[in-house]
Amino acid sequence: MKVEVWLYGQLSYYCKEKAEKGFARVEMDLPDGTTVGELLQEFGIPSKERGITFLNGNLNALPGLQPDKDQPLKDGDQISFFDQRSMWPFQYRHGAAMSDELNTILNSDPEAIMHHQHNED
Repeated sequence: MKVEVWLYGQLSYYCKEKAEKGFARVEMDLPDGTTVGELLQEFGIPSKERGITFLNGNLNALPGLQPDKDQPLKDGDQISFFDQRSMWPFQYRHGAAMSDELNTILNSDPEAIMHHQHNED
């Protein structure tokens, strides 16, 4: 399957050959069923280094709240990883569509986003 990956800010350094100023974009051929966590491992990116993550334009993870690591990717997916220093993209300032997993967590435990605690994985 083919997946388009965008790495923003400091994360672009994990893809040196494709890095431009502040971002990197790469199309990857991955085995079917590759998860978000496995994709991060492919780049050597510790999950705790990422901030906001979007999958196909939907908010998929936040700093310290990353329910997407076991989520399988699909052919044609576009995933964007922002570093911890990246600001909230301006086009989402009035709200963002979210993945079902993230939406469920935030609706059941809205305090989950209020804590600045990061897992060590």
